[in-house]
Amino acid sequence: MAAIEALYPALQALPAPLARRLAAEAQMLRAPAKTVLFDEHQPCHGFPLVLAGAIRVVKCAANGRELPLYRVLPGESCILTSSCLLGRRDYNARGVTETETELLMLPRPLFDALIETAPFRDFVFSLFAERIAELMQLVEEVAFRKLDQRLAHRLLGKGRILNVTHQQLADELGSVREMVSRLLKGFADQGLVRLGREQIEILDAAGLRRIAG
Repeated sequence: MAAIEALYPALQALPAPLARRLAAEAQMLRAPAKTVLFDEHQPCHGFPLVLAGAIRVVKCAANGRELPLYRVLPGESCILTSSCLLGRRDYNARGVTETETELLMLPRPLFDALIETAPFRDFVFSLFAERIAELMQLVEEVAFRKLDQRLAHRLLGKGRILNVTHQQLADELGSVREMVSRLLKGFADQGLVRLGREQIEILDAAGLRRIAG
């Protein structure tokens, strides 16, 4: 519990009876990479606290395309799960583990008890505020920025060599691989990048910044 409280300080201030209940009722889970933890139209039975690994939350289209919404890392929580538990609604997006992930799952009755305490409630709602700001930025990018601008921006700030596939970039941008590959080839023809197998080398960061701007 000490390691868990270090990641989630809000749990340190729980009343003793609730802390004992947390230790007794919370379930430790481990999931391999690419495990679907929840999906659209599924009921929400508990609140996950990520201890190790990462969860990728995406919105899926009927044609198989995905729009990444946010990632949940250790010390964070999933606001979609929070909204489902608080609103008594089913999930409307999919959560998939990126790597082997360790979770502490709080059953719904335990979450209901915890949300009545000020520290835990403040933790949940502060994350709501952060995630809403991130999602508003995502909406702005999708609505007002061209795909080539978004792709150039995505390539910047990650070093000179990016070990990433065209499909991964397409998934992050909510696009399709063919479109991203076509844009990357255009960047390569302009001398901005050099393309390799599952690798992109940045040759002209200033040129990419001009496109991103």
